[in-house]
Amino acid sequence: MGIDIVKHHVKKGNRSAPKSEDPYLLLLVKLYRFLARRTDSKFNKVILRRLYQSKINRPPLSLSRIARQVSKSNKAYTPSHTVVTVSTVTDDVRLVNVPKVSIAALRFTRTARARIEAAGGEAITLDQLALRKPTGRDTLLLRGAKNAREAVRHFGMGPGKHAKPYVISKGKKEENARGRRKSRGFKV
Repeated sequence: MGIDIVKHHVKKGNRSAPKSEDPYLLLLVKLYRFLARRTDSKFNKVILRRLYQSKINRPPLSLSRIARQVSKSNKAYTPSHTVVTVSTVTDDVRLVNVPKVSIAALRFTRTARARIEAAGGEAITLDQLALRKPTGRDTLLLRGAKNAREAVRHFGMGPGKHAKPYVISKGKKEENARGRRKSRGFKV
């Protein structure tokens, strides 16, 4: 096989291991690497790839979003199902009634765990999930909203983009020239 001259020293962008040195995460990676190799399940490959991801690519998932997805799925979600997310599950004070669900996640906030257990559900870790459902059968795999970060609001400055400026106020002294007035180039 020849050498590709154009892409000679180009590395693949995909991660093959997590950057984090967290020993618990590394043990999870070891477990799901084994399951991805030894089972025909695509689920384990997806979980393994998500374990490699950076924190920005593992946005938190709120209890309200989980409740909405579970109710939306009609008969696809049954009491025998487990909701799976490779991220943090957070509480949402706006949610009045938490449904009885079994949730497997990397971590839970203290209040989220308390509310899940108070509703009769269970909050389990991903290694407990691997013991119960090694192929990912009867699971509902969810992700948080990646572009919900405040930083994303500032991206893409330009005419007609409506990007949020990096200023504390919109006063006379603040960023009020190019991009903020018609007479100075353009107005966003």
